[in-house]
Amino acid sequence: MRGGRRSLDMVLALAFVAALAGLAVLMRGEDVSGRARVVDGDTLDLGGVRIRLKGLDAPELAQLCHRGGASYRCGDVARDALRDLARPEMSCRISGEDRWRRSLAVCRVGGEDVGATLVRRGLAVAFGAYEAEERLARERRDGLWAGTFDRPAAWRRQHGIAAL
Repeated sequence: MRGGRRSLDMVLALAFVAALAGLAVLMRGEDVSGRARVVDGDTLDLGGVRIRLKGLDAPELAQLCHRGGASYRCGDVARDALRDLARPEMSCRISGEDRWRRSLAVCRVGGEDVGATLVRRGLAVAFGAYEAEERLARERRDGLWAGTFDRPAAWRRQHGIAAL
């Protein structure tokens, strides 16, 4: 039993150190980079840090949008687009955290702002930034703007899911 307790103490200590390292990155506003694991259209894990893309809001994975008389899973489309953009390596500048303790960041691949690209392609909506990109997507009727959809925040309210 003593060896099991020692192992548990070691695991807890390592988890605490990892949490402190993540907090230090958040507090200093450092860049994190590497291969991202995409969670949904505006959230990813990078270098052990859960990141929410700042300035945009993407459809939820369960959200349906409509185009050409048919429904489609627009949250899946947004997630898949972020997955494509995140290859091969991403760099994110952390500037704060949201109420769920996810790091808020602007992320880039090859110098390209990933959030701006998602909004410009009509795969996410502006949420505090990227208004010019949203206007362009609307004018061109790209992505979400080619049909009808509920803004993600409105969809979450309607379905009883916690807001950003």
